[in-house]
Amino acid sequence: MKRFLFLVALVGVVLGMPLAAQQARPDARDMRLLGHQDLQARSAYHPVIRQQGERWIAYVGHHGGEQPNPMTGRPEPNGTSIVDVTNPRAPKYLAHIPGEKGGGEAGGAQMVRVCAGSELPRADRSKFYLLRSAGGSGHEIWDVTNPAQPSRLTVVVSGLTDTHKTWWECDTGIAYLVSGDPKWRTRRMTKIYDLSDPAKPVFVRDFGLPGQQPGSTGPLPADLHGPISLGPKVNRIYFGYGTSRDGTVQIVDREKLLNGPKEPTEANLLYPQISRMDLPRDGGAHTTLPLLGFDLPEFAKQKAPPPTAPLATDPHDHGGAVNLGIPQAHRDFLAVVSESTQNECFEPRQLVRMVDITYETRPMGASTWTVPEASGNFCERGGRFGPHGSHENPTPIYFGRVLFVTFFNAGLRALDIRDPFNPKEIAYFIPAVTEKTDKRCVGTGASERCKVAIQTNNVDVDDRGYIYIVDRANTGMHILELTGPARQVARFPAS
Repeated sequence: MKRFLFLVALVGVVLGMPLAAQQARPDARDMRLLGHQDLQARSAYHPVIRQQGERWIAYVGHHGGEQPNPMTGRPEPNGTSIVDVTNPRAPKYLAHIPGEKGGGEAGGAQMVRVCAGSELPRADRSKFYLLRSAGGSGHEIWDVTNPAQPSRLTVVVSGLTDTHKTWWECDTGIAYLVSGDPKWRTRRMTKIYDLSDPAKPVFVRDFGLPGQQPGSTGPLPADLHGPISLGPKVNRIYFGYGTSRDGTVQIVDREKLLNGPKEPTEANLLYPQISRMDLPRDGGAHTTLPLLGFDLPEFAKQKAPPPTAPLATDPHDHGGAVNLGIPQAHRDFLAVVSESTQNECFEPRQLVRMVDITYETRPMGASTWTVPEASGNFCERGGRFGPHGSHENPTPIYFGRVLFVTFFNAGLRALDIRDPFNPKEIAYFIPAVTEKTDKRCVGTGASERCKVAIQTNNVDVDDRGYIYIVDRANTGMHILELTGPARQVARFPAS
């Protein structure tokens, strides 16, 4: 037995994987693995799952790099993986669309969004369309009606210096493209296009924070990470700037943004802004997920009297006026997730923040949450530890009840958010490393050390309630479901 343990330890040292960093089995509570797809060992960033007829298809955007494609027999720059997940226990790889050459965020095709032609106002109703980034240089649209045989339809915009996590309103066709325009002072801003007819993109306007526009001077605000729009019915867009420091949350009036003055002067950039919340210097806004319409039982008996003196009417605040007599139990929130960016905790701790936006012009922090580091000795495991992003599909199964947040080497965490002032973890899943899991390093030269570690990157859910996580360190995609008491928090339809 001693000889066996010695050999195991020796193998760990040789491979640069201390025993603490090795994880041969998943670590989970009230979450179960249904299926796995290795995604050709490509570093994965962004998953989106869409129902296409009787099939469910996962589209996964990849970071830059290159891997062999067994389906073609050739090496291909990382791009977009297309996987049939109709049977979540047996996902089937359908196609890989090669991306741009280059490593990290300079290559690949990180971002994916998919709309059905039947949803878009002026598209072919029989088709499905994929909007994706083209490395850091542009955005393009593909026809994925037959997901096994995608074909490029058009290039929306090219000549950019960076791209990232875009949003596409399927009901209107308006797309908010995170872009690096060389004329602007910032690494990333927003280019807005009308893609209601995906074959004929129409430019609408440029947008960013004051100080980022061409010709401006002074302090430079953090660059955009991504927006989330609630479309014309709610008339709000939530922008997140800065991923891990100097973050800003911006709430914007959608109608004013699209139809107001478009020249990027400071006044015109401020015109659609409802409010701006600057986060602490060590916090960012990677994801700004709106969670509107909470009814909190804890506040149901509050009977705040109306003010003795009338307050100024503010059309952007709850109920159309600043009135302390509104029902205190009905509230709106934003889940703001900051991104951990450094391996082995060489950075300030990043957090999940719940922000109360009931009074939109005065957003206030409601709570913060993180995974306790000691629960898994995560700073010693290798790679990043901390949050990255949340799921974005507002399926009624989870909306307002369960929030899924990725935590890199701490895997996926499921939070009960029915009381956003007191979020509680109800389940988690940390995948096992495989022979394809890549190492993560700190230090340089002779002082460099590397460990193989899970890096759960992003998450999404489908309208059946299945959960999809993808790994930054080449481990692939895992398909999960809640079990036990955690499943009871969700709102699954009666079978």
